[in-house]
Amino acid sequence: MNLNEFYEMIENFIFIEDEPEPSNILFLPGNRFPHMARKCAAMYREGIAPWILPSGRYAAGQEKFEGAAVMSDCYPGPYETEWAFLKDVLVKEGVPEEAVLREDRATYTWQNASFSRDVTQQAGLDIQKAIICCKTTHARRCLEYYRIAFPQTRLLVCPVDCEGITRENWRKSALGIHTVMGEAARLVEQFSLLMPQIYT
Repeated sequence: MNLNEFYEMIENFIFIEDEPEPSNILFLPGNRFPHMARKCAAMYREGIAPWILPSGRYAAGQEKFEGAAVMSDCYPGPYETEWAFLKDVLVKEGVPEEAVLREDRATYTWQNASFSRDVTQQAGLDIQKAIICCKTTHARRCLEYYRIAFPQTRLLVCPVDCEGITRENWRKSALGIHTVMGEAARLVEQFSLLMPQIYT
């Protein structure tokens, strides 16, 4: 394997994108960008899924939600949690409040997935097919964690580019290289800790 083939292997692993299909629910892992919530709202309006489940308190290591990363004039808050922020975006984009489920405890991706499972179970929802809407560079990590939390569910990933980092351009900037290679390293590190809990 030459270096270019190695880079292609990394990008094929990290960047995942599926076409949306009618599903039982849209999963929206916590973040500070409105882009993913707006895409979820668009899919909801198209009738792709009847429920949206944003998940998130605030990032691990933080003491509060720091507000929208961009477009803060449209979403000034204040918001106590990622969930509250994402719900506000959804409602402003035409999603009725009763279609938005609540998970506002999670502070990292595995909790997004596992706590979302708790919410759907408590709501009595049978999740046969679901869509995860996340950042482009977060797609693999989200997919693998939600697969563990929802082992019987067919999961699709419909990511959004909100930082200018894509499969096509990530190797052309220091930020893109740092983000994508860092995500690959983070997956190895996190799953080395999680796998013994799952398989032993």
